[in-house]
Amino acid sequence: MNTCKVITDFLDEAAHKFPEKIGFVDEKGDTTYREFKFKAQQIASALMDIGVYKAPVAIYLSKSTNALTAAFGAMYAGNFYTFLDSEMPIARIKKITDILQPQCIITDEEHGELIDSLKLPTLKIEDAYGFGIDSNGIERCREKSIDADVAYVLFTSGSTGTPKGVVISHLNVITYMKWSKEAFRFSEKTIFGSQTPFYFSMSVLDIFQTFYCAAKLVIIPKKLFSFPIELLEFINKHEINTIYWVPSALCQVANMHVLEKIDVPTLHTILFAGEVMPTKQLNIWRKYVPNALYADLFGPTEVTDICTYYVLDRPLSNDESVPIGFSCDNMDVMVITEDGNLAEKNQIGELYVRGSSIAYGYYNNPEKTAESFVQNPIHDAYPEIVYKTGDLVYVNDHDEIIYVSRKDFQIKHMGYRIELGEIETAVSSLEGIDRNCCVYDFEKAMIVLFYTGALDKSALRKKLKLLLPKYMLPNLVNQLEEMPLNLNGKIDRNLLTTQVQERR
Repeated sequence: MNTCKVITDFLDEAAHKFPEKIGFVDEKGDTTYREFKFKAQQIASALMDIGVYKAPVAIYLSKSTNALTAAFGAMYAGNFYTFLDSEMPIARIKKITDILQPQCIITDEEHGELIDSLKLPTLKIEDAYGFGIDSNGIERCREKSIDADVAYVLFTSGSTGTPKGVVISHLNVITYMKWSKEAFRFSEKTIFGSQTPFYFSMSVLDIFQTFYCAAKLVIIPKKLFSFPIELLEFINKHEINTIYWVPSALCQVANMHVLEKIDVPTLHTILFAGEVMPTKQLNIWRKYVPNALYADLFGPTEVTDICTYYVLDRPLSNDESVPIGFSCDNMDVMVITEDGNLAEKNQIGELYVRGSSIAYGYYNNPEKTAESFVQNPIHDAYPEIVYKTGDLVYVNDHDEIIYVSRKDFQIKHMGYRIELGEIETAVSSLEGIDRNCCVYDFEKAMIVLFYTGALDKSALRKKLKLLLPKYMLPNLVNQLEEMPLNLNGKIDRNLLTTQVQERR
């Protein structure tokens, strides 16, 4: 594996070592490594046949093994890919394709009619699977490829409403896989239970570690996350031993009290990222699945998913924040104050990241790239681009990095600077609270809390007075039956903010 220069080398080696091993499971069935490679190279051959090379290829398919063969087919042909959300509105798809300008969209009969309306070149995957394999052409593509080539462009939301395409290289991914394999001891015996959508950066780990280690990837049907008992039964049926989920998914299981009813004996590695993990629900998992390794992974899409991590090795009280820990191997993080200096211990500053997993920037967006990918503020002796995350953190007395909030979640209320994340941590610690989210109504200068759980509003207010200073107490409290989630499974903070604005 040390000689790999592009991601498709992962698949070549896995298929060579374990050709008949089932590597991929979705709702349509099982796929061996030999079958997967054959299909991916059929897609590559079809793309080469229509002259698509060193170009963006969009993939508009449901989350499935076919979507992964399409991604590898694009890379085998020397291209880079972008996953499109098959459930997103066509207007947003058009925004993405207007930026990306893909030379081809890979889709299928089920989704083809909608994509046809974009008037862009398409390749139906059913047609691609009829192609013979151009082995010589695929080998020529690899010979011309280098690890600095782009592997994929992943689109995130933009503050102006225009999506931003994060440009990730093969080297970025290879660096991430080398570190994460060693950190969590992934191997060919690892069985991932895939929860996150493929267009979400968290999916990078379980997708590519599957190929890097010749492991198995089991795609968990989305509907099961609404039925925690069936979800745990699915984990047991497929002997899943490793999960990397958003905290909302883990909290759903914890809050429904199913862990005390159903054992998950094969599950030994539980990773989470994407949003703050409430310590109370984490402690429920640790109580009922005590022998698993738990780790909080932290990082934005722009650093190929992760830049810091924390393996839980000590008890945490319900009102304690879960640390985001320490920098990953071959990555370095800095906490920078507003005046551009390194923060001292326990001093809040913005997290900056440097290292081999830093993205190139935003696709066709030099202005936004220049705002976030900046010269290292610590020196000006030579050009060194670092990523400015917009995340506020500090280093505690244990030398652990503690996440505070997004920089844009910091508000000034009644003359005080307040991190909304600090209020959320306090609320999360209370018995009878499942999930919560704070937003700020700037027009009315009000802190607005949304929460789910059995605790009534009056009792919640009384308990918060014991945890927070008066100026940090929410001005308005809303109890919800369900917390709205966005397509990535995170709390939909934008929707809640919109609801506050509409109630004025």
